[in-house]
Amino acid sequence: MSSVLRVGVVGAGIVGLAHAWSAARRGHRVTVFDRSPRAIGASIRNFGMVWPMGQPPGEPYRLAIRSRGRWLAVAREAGVWVDRCGSLHLAYHPDERAVMIEFASAAAGLGVDCRWVERAAVLCRWPVANPQGLLGALHSPTECAVNPPSAIAAIARWLEGRFDIPFHFATRIAQADANTLRSADGRQWEFDRIIVCGGADAGELFPDAWKRSGIKLCKLQMLGTEPQPDGWRIGTHIAGGLTLRHYRSFEICPSLAALKARVASETPELDRFGIHVMASQDDQGRVILGDSHEYDDEIEPFDKGEIDDAILRELRTMIRLPDWSITRRWHGIYAKHPTLPIFRDEPLAEVHLRTGTGGSGMTLAFGLAEEDWETWSRSRDDVAPIDDPSPDEEGDL
Repeated sequence: MSSVLRVGVVGAGIVGLAHAWSAARRGHRVTVFDRSPRAIGASIRNFGMVWPMGQPPGEPYRLAIRSRGRWLAVAREAGVWVDRCGSLHLAYHPDERAVMIEFASAAAGLGVDCRWVERAAVLCRWPVANPQGLLGALHSPTECAVNPPSAIAAIARWLEGRFDIPFHFATRIAQADANTLRSADGRQWEFDRIIVCGGADAGELFPDAWKRSGIKLCKLQMLGTEPQPDGWRIGTHIAGGLTLRHYRSFEICPSLAALKARVASETPELDRFGIHVMASQDDQGRVILGDSHEYDDEIEPFDKGEIDDAILRELRTMIRLPDWSITRRWHGIYAKHPTLPIFRDEPLAEVHLRTGTGGSGMTLAFGLAEEDWETWSRSRDDVAPIDDPSPDEEGDL
């Protein structure tokens, strides 16, 4: 096999773009396919949060930090807006405060960059926080904000121009065999390696692999405001006590059980709809609010007003916005593996299925793609990537 591979990538969402970039920066000839006229799936329907704090300490967290470094490289090289805004988990109940302090106390020994911040310091630095009942916050400097629709489109344009990657949008791939991709309209392309990154649609090409994967589909509801007046900025990503229930990072805290029990008793609808509330802000000043989690057979085509109402109710206890007018509502559906950061399968020789990143695609995709290409390159004794500006993948924290 030649040292320069012909690589076909199916899916122009963040996982597909990440694998295309990792291939191109190693000198391979890449072609990307997507069934839609532009990327319209889960990769553009999220908060735009690059969120290391959501990954468990250890290898998952290090992978998220590595992926963050690649986002900073995209910002430098492609001009994509990436805001190193960090994050706050705001505490309004004693059990929330207990979990956050417990996690912060263990963080340094776990290699996680975060600290507990007392109430007065929070209000001084981040006036978005609602002072009524505030006990303090867990702060992390590692999180970044991107604007998903514009970032995904800009990365595709940059890859096309920088690495001469053809993008075949509005091209539905109907069959993937060893070394061959065939479109629904009868065209076909030959490749040395094929990577299928179709998100929730990936199972259409390899239904047997999808069935044995254990992947679930998850629907989330989200809301957004128009740009806040007079250039007002949140200044950070916002999460809270409800989010401590959602991310596996905090499972190391024994005090989490009491928090979960209180939420289940006081607001069972939050558990029923998988609601935990977060807020981010894009480069246009719009505030993105969410979200909920309904799985598999629970998923309906119709959004639920009671979910939107609960999200807004909970967020209003945590943050103050100059303008709460909701002008956008949407939902997304993503594929989530129950235990793995991504589902990897090789249904055929040199055909690789990569899907199931759940809500962590923006956080992990670049690191996961680099892992794949490093593994494949070691097996072929490839040369190093051609565009590394420095050996420091993590950027400046």
